[in-house]
Amino acid sequence: MKSEPIISVGILAAPSIEFILNGSFIASNGKKYTEGHKVQTANGKIFFDDELFDELIFEPQSEDFSFDLIDVVIGIDFHWERKENQRFKGALKFIVSVQTRRASSPNLTAINHVKVEDYLTSVISSEMSATASNELLKAHAVISRSWLLHPLQNAPVETRRASSPLESTKNPLIETIKIKWYERDAHAHFDVCADDHCQRYQGITRATTKAVEEAIAATRGEVLMYEDAICDARFSKSCGGISETFENCWAPISHPYLSKVIDNGQVPEGFEMDLTLEANAEKWIRQSPSAFCNTQDAKVLSQVLNNYDQETTDFYRWKVEYTQAEFSELISRRSGINFGAIIDLIPVQRGESSRLIQLKIVGENQTLVVGKELEIRKWLSNSHLYSSAFVIDKSDIVNGIPGFFTLTGAGWGHGVGLCQIGAAVMGEKGYAYDEILLHYFKSATLQLIY
Repeated sequence: MKSEPIISVGILAAPSIEFILNGSFIASNGKKYTEGHKVQTANGKIFFDDELFDELIFEPQSEDFSFDLIDVVIGIDFHWERKENQRFKGALKFIVSVQTRRASSPNLTAINHVKVEDYLTSVISSEMSATASNELLKAHAVISRSWLLHPLQNAPVETRRASSPLESTKNPLIETIKIKWYERDAHAHFDVCADDHCQRYQGITRATTKAVEEAIAATRGEVLMYEDAICDARFSKSCGGISETFENCWAPISHPYLSKVIDNGQVPEGFEMDLTLEANAEKWIRQSPSAFCNTQDAKVLSQVLNNYDQETTDFYRWKVEYTQAEFSELISRRSGINFGAIIDLIPVQRGESSRLIQLKIVGENQTLVVGKELEIRKWLSNSHLYSSAFVIDKSDIVNGIPGFFTLTGAGWGHGVGLCQIGAAVMGEKGYAYDEILLHYFKSATLQLIY
């Protein structure tokens, strides 16, 4: 890449979308438009200004102009999901999309065409507080740029979304297996989406700071590289003390730069670090070993987390409890499978960070092994369980049926790549951004590509 790319970001999908043009924009029909408007579907096309379009683009006549989208959904499927009005730089495009994550009927999708560095300015301000340390901001700029540009380079196409079929059987008591993982190429009409499924992007809605702009400028065009290819850089809120490997969360592909990393200056004393073994994982999760991300420092957390993320108070170690009635209803509703009463949850396979890759759910009506980590988290929570690194306690057992389940867990998110809270602590401790990056991305190098 010799010049800064322009990317497409899917922002919002709905049957009708309201928007405001802050300045003069030229549309696909050659007309100039300003102020507020509405588009909607009609006969499988886009209806706007008494015309029908297959696609509709509004190009700003100045880089200073922007547009607003009304009622953008953020935090999709998370506990803090909400709507807000958002403002964006660049061009606005509408297409008709037959399917979305929430609807099968025709919808409109609003897409933002934006320069990479402008996109990153928003991502850094949206993914964390714009008041984070300069070194953390620079580290995150490099990671976000790398993750974004990785699939756009001339590299072999990898399997980015896949699932194994649910093995059917006539006897519902015989164990079945459902292994599924999710990836970014679910988006066919744009490069990335604007929500946590990709990177949280909210245009220029989030107040940025001079520090964010300086961090983007200081690392302009800089990416993580491995063997002459841009790294598929990943990040999560808290690794829980050890980062996970790529293949244990997504496709069975090994990336040496996304390997197990102990989030500490040294190995914690008193622990056997092979957390794929159940006894070691149990001890690790039930205790709170020293790690960069093991912090309750309000200053550090406020630098990393936006207000709605701070609604979650436990990051490093956490606990959730369910009654039998709550748990059986939850799992049946979230999985679409009638398990009946839940008898047991049995760890089948753990990753390097102690995250469960496969979990056996034993019910009165059905026994099934589910994976990978995100599918487990979806089934065991109304939104997403904080992570799949957890151990299970049962209590009030009557006739083999537990009355209560307690899940004690570690970390927040998939745990692959950079740990945001750990990196924030490193920044406060005086680590430079390249030291932070090379702590989490072993074997990678830094390189300017434009």
